[in-house]
Amino acid sequence: MTDSAPEGFDITSHIDRIQWQEAQPMLTQADALACEVPVALVYNGLAHVVMMASPQQLEDFARGFSLAEGIVRQLADIYDIEVRNATSGIEVHVELASACFSALKERRRQLAGRTGCGLCGVEQLAEIFRPLPALPDTVRLGWPALKRALQALPERQTLSQQTGCAHAAAWLDLQGSLLQVSEDVGRHVALDKLIGRRAVSDWGAGVALVTSRASYEMVQKAAAAGIEILVAVAAPTALAVQMAEQYGLTLLGFARPGRVNVYTHPQRLLAG
Repeated sequence: MTDSAPEGFDITSHIDRIQWQEAQPMLTQADALACEVPVALVYNGLAHVVMMASPQQLEDFARGFSLAEGIVRQLADIYDIEVRNATSGIEVHVELASACFSALKERRRQLAGRTGCGLCGVEQLAEIFRPLPALPDTVRLGWPALKRALQALPERQTLSQQTGCAHAAAWLDLQGSLLQVSEDVGRHVALDKLIGRRAVSDWGAGVALVTSRASYEMVQKAAAAGIEILVAVAAPTALAVQMAEQYGLTLLGFARPGRVNVYTHPQRLLAG
């Protein structure tokens, strides 16, 4: 497992830019920008999806995406992951258990005949509300732990500090220590990376914290991974709240060191 980019790819790129300020001469300065590259997930030789992503923590991404999207039922269904350079990007080859691969091919076959107008029709709507088991009610989060994590998170966002355009997904234990901070230009990919790292780590009980809004996809990924509490620094969508209620997930939004909004299942939060 490696956090670095594959050979030939950079995580950041430096360019010259001009700073234009009122009543000041224009100055040319070096600026660090986050790199995003096409990353193809290839299952048992079958190309499944291409995502624009930061070229790091790609094994975590493959594990997390596979788990969160229901492609595999458990980590043991993934036999091998290999990151390969391709002509116009990166391919991540995942070897799946035969039953999971057969199910993936059947899902793709059903999708092939649908129209390209986006989320429309009964089948598509049914697919949005994936039938997931209700989450257990085992985690309890106190305010001091959440505050500690929120205060510590900015210093751990190294890619964001360099470029200003990366999302983070972090795992905090119930004392508020940040055990992992996964970053990417895409908020979904950052969460996938966190889920993938969590699957191979012995972290115990904890909470997921994301630096983006909480869309329905973020809630669904968290619920599919068995995460009981999801904290976002921005707003949730109405559908995200509806799904969190349905799945039994505690959803928090607009999180700041001094306050947070609680949208669903507050029983996991300790008063005081």
